[in-house]
Amino acid sequence: MHDQILIKKILFLAISLSFSACLQVFHQFFIYWRSVFFTEPWRWWTAHWVHVGWMHYFLNMLAFVCLPFIFPQVKIRYLIGLLLTLPIFISFCFYYFYPNVEAYAGLSGVLHGLYVACALYYLKFKSERQFSTLVLGLVLAKIIWENTFGSLQTAELIGSPVLVEAHLLGVIGGILAVMIYFIYRYVKTLLTPQRKF
Repeated sequence: MHDQILIKKILFLAISLSFSACLQVFHQFFIYWRSVFFTEPWRWWTAHWVHVGWMHYFLNMLAFVCLPFIFPQVKIRYLIGLLLTLPIFISFCFYYFYPNVEAYAGLSGVLHGLYVACALYYLKFKSERQFSTLVLGLVLAKIIWENTFGSLQTAELIGSPVLVEAHLLGVIGGILAVMIYFIYRYVKTLLTPQRKF
């Protein structure tokens, strides 16, 4: 059983990395452009899978590959759900709340949302609460730093300015996703008839 889960994780990661690399080859057709927001809606999602360069791609994919192993109890289907919804959430927030953002590419905003969502989910496991709290604390400290003093030295590595707003939006999206998930689970238990033995 454990081997099957590991194979699924590796397959999921391999497909994700390959997909992102393929988009990278023709990145100009997939990045976020505000001017074509409603005429080319695939960019709402694909913009978060392309990067400004291969170093940017490598750094984001490294953080992405670590995720299912840092949080091994998070199911792949939940990660897929987050990967489908967080990019659209961030893209729409760019369009409506950050009109000065004309172009964007990169998975870092989504990654912040993924890490926060997984850490919040892990709080329900008593044995994982300290680790989850540590991850949440580190992400919170990073967000506060970026929005107070500016981005860390990542811009020099990737050769492009870092849009810290994407990180903040990713965190907000991750929190909202977990809240919706737990509300759904709670409502489902209320509506499910209890069996009497």
